[in-house]
Amino acid sequence: MVSVIVHIANEDPIVCEVESLPDAKDSNIQIHNPRRRDGMDVHYLDEDVTSVIFPMHRINFIQILPSADVSEVVGFVRE
Repeated sequence: MVSVIVHIANEDPIVCEVESLPDAKDSNIQIHNPRRRDGMDVHYLDEDVTSVIFPMHRINFIQILPSADVSEVVGFVRE
C-alpha cells in the first residue's frame, strides 16, 4: 500500500492508502482508510466506510507520501 494525499475538486484533501498509483488510462481510483489530514473522519462519508472509488476527473492531483521503510536520503554536503 502507498500512502497518498488526494486533492479532490472543491473538497478538503484526504489522506489515504492506495494499492498502486493510478495509470494515465485509469478512469477511477480506489482509496482505503480515508481521513482528513488531522486524522478526523471525512464529513461526506459514513463513519464505517473503509474504501471509496472516486472518478479521476474529480481529482486535481495526488501527493505521494514517503513510506516509513525508506532510509533517510542525504543530499550533497559542502565541507
